Amino acid sequence: MISHDVLTTYLIVVLGLMIIPGPATLLTLARSVSGGRRAGMATGLGIAAGDFVHATMATFGLSALLATSALAFQAVKYAGVAYLVYLGIKAFLEKSGSLDLPAAQMVSPMQAFRQGLFTEILNPKTALFFLAFLPQFIHPESGSVIAQFSLLGIIFVGLSICVTSVLAIAAGSVRGWLGRNRSIGRWQGKVIGSIYMALGVRLAFQQQ
Repeated sequence: MISHDVLTTYLIVVLGLMIIPGPATLLTLARSVSGGRRAGMATGLGIAAGDFVHATMATFGLSALLATSALAFQAVKYAGVAYLVYLGIKAFLEKSGSLDLPAAQMVSPMQAFRQGLFTEILNPKTALFFLAFLPQFIHPESGSVIAQFSLLGIIFVGLSICVTSVLAIAAGSVRGWLGRNRSIGRWQGKVIGSIYMALGVRLAFQQQ
């Protein structure tokens, strides 16, 4: 199965990306503030469910690709490295202003769940992210590829649920902190960009 070093790197990177305020984080906070903790947690669960769908599709699609051609799978991994570096450079150079919570009307927890689910499922950037991100931590020589993909996907979804639940519970405090530190948006892109670029470069050299 996946080595401890690879798994540790994966956990650190995923947590780093989730903690930095992004669309999922801001939507969860906005729902929590407007509709309460239940609505916020339902939104987070919907987002996690959408991530599960993308992770499942990536798992079976990329596993089938590896079964067909190891060379094609390597090509996908290198394309993923290039995509991550591209995302990193784009985020790093992008001019960002103050960070504001999106406007959100009060909705029921079920409505919040559905919105989070469909927003995540229908986001093509999320699909591309999983296709580029997950293969970087897969090593066919370590055992079942499907098992490795499944484990990484489950970990991602589990961490997503934990992070968004904590955000929903602490929405008032987090919102207050963001309000006092509105300039966080100015360095948000640079932090996320640095994570993407560092990951892409590290994996590129690791595969040499």
